[in-house]
Amino acid sequence: MDRWTKGLLTAGAIGIGAFLLSRLRRTTPQYDFNGKSVLITGGSRGLGLVLARKLAEKGAHVAVCARDSDELERAGEDLVDKGDWPLALPCDITVPEQVRSVVQAVEAHFGRLDVLINNAGIIQTGPLEAMTRQDFVDALAVNFWGAYNAVEAALPGMRQRGEGRIINITSIGGKIGIPHLVPYSVSKFAMVGFSQGLRAELHRQGIVVTTICPGLMRTGSPRNATFKGQHRAEYAWFTISDSLPFLTASAESAAEEILNASSRGDAEIILTLPAKVAVKFQALFPDLFAGLVETTVALLPGNVPGGQQAHLGKDSESPAAPSVLTTLTEKAARRNNEIDPAER
Repeated sequence: MDRWTKGLLTAGAIGIGAFLLSRLRRTTPQYDFNGKSVLITGGSRGLGLVLARKLAEKGAHVAVCARDSDELERAGEDLVDKGDWPLALPCDITVPEQVRSVVQAVEAHFGRLDVLINNAGIIQTGPLEAMTRQDFVDALAVNFWGAYNAVEAALPGMRQRGEGRIINITSIGGKIGIPHLVPYSVSKFAMVGFSQGLRAELHRQGIVVTTICPGLMRTGSPRNATFKGQHRAEYAWFTISDSLPFLTASAESAAEEILNASSRGDAEIILTLPAKVAVKFQALFPDLFAGLVETTVALLPGNVPGGQQAHLGKDSESPAAPSVLTTLTEKAARRNNEIDPAER
């Protein structure tokens, strides 16, 4: 049998398998969030808050946790109009004891924890020369170990009941390395691997894990990200990219896709067409893709003396951002609790 025939047979087998899987999925009952108790880390703003709103509207009992108590208070006031009074719990997810306390509080209040959404994360943007070892430590501490801490705390109850849902919000940066986001990408690659391994090992215990890999979303989060190097220029390109209507997804549409994927029991979804294309292109043509990415680095802002100092996005504004080019992101920031009312 020649190579061409083997290739055709392999492609045919894959196609048949995909068809059978799609038919099986149609006959699998959808998971209903109504009446379920849900904990969302990083749920006080951005995508986490949008997910909380959606779940409350679906009849779920929602708990959110975050580090900022003022943000949590505003989030609680926001969510009370969508459903039952939510639990809004202060928590630093990098501290295992605090995470265990939050999970115990959710279980005590609602009787159990049905769904865990690992959404909390940090983003550091800037050239590699501006990044330090501590940036990588911090990214892993929140984006990977924070998720690990939450899973570790939630699993005993889920295992005891023989059911549960875990939704891990990772990133396109966990599928392909993103220039000027290297610590972030490293942590998201770790989270993708963790999430995929969890799904395989927890399946027989009735716990379904879904990995979410979003591309650019209009959540309003750049204001609270950190920027290094030429921080104003970094903030400008990041925020403008985050605002492009045809290359990005609204937080609301992304949240709906995420919940639908978990309800179906999907293993993984990649959000936004550009992100899907990038992952496929990198898999098929790794050398060509690497060359294109290397070319784009030359277009990004370089490092400067003192570039290792981190600045919040809201402290990195320039004539380019905010501007008409960042309108959608600015609107999302106001809508999704990314801006303290005192700063408006």
